Amino acid sequence: MHPIEALLLPVGRLLRNKRPDETASIANAPELATDHRITLTSPAFQDGQVVPAKHCGQFIGQDISPALTWSALPAGTKGLVFVLEDLDNPGAVPGIHTIAAFPATEGGLPEGALTPDDPRFHFLPNRRGQAKYAGPRPLPGHGTHRYRYHLYALDTAVDFADVPDMQAVPSALAGHVLASGTLTGTRTT
Repeated sequence: MHPIEALLLPVGRLLRNKRPDETASIANAPELATDHRITLTSPAFQDGQVVPAKHCGQFIGQDISPALTWSALPAGTKGLVFVLEDLDNPGAVPGIHTIAAFPATEGGLPEGALTPDDPRFHFLPNRRGQAKYAGPRPLPGHGTHRYRYHLYALDTAVDFADVPDMQAVPSALAGHVLASGTLTGTRTT
């Protein structure tokens, strides 16, 4: 265990029962509601299974995005938005690790594709100011966290330059969501 993790372990244990209300998930934002579904999967882990270490954040892995595959996108899809959300962080609402917009791509993304070095991807900085794929990283001692990977198919391209922060994402996407899909992985420290 890394020395910083050892320092955080008592805090995680103290906050073990503090979890946000899952209804506050971005998946439940009325602006993102749609009846049309995308099947989102990964060859790295099955829905509900442990996210491999290399796809996790600091002190666990290398923040390498997992390969993602998805079913056919609806006709008229021009843009996609990827979101990685921690449903169990010890805050009032689930924590957003990553939000990235990119042009519609059929079939999926290879492992490690979600990087700020690739000009296709436009990241919105997370609460720590990171504009990149920030993988699962539960608070040590806090127990098992569920990480929800989201994909939204849009009828337009998204420019995050006009979006002030993560809380504004649902309103920025309102009226443009054609379909959505989720994949959930877990991680424990």
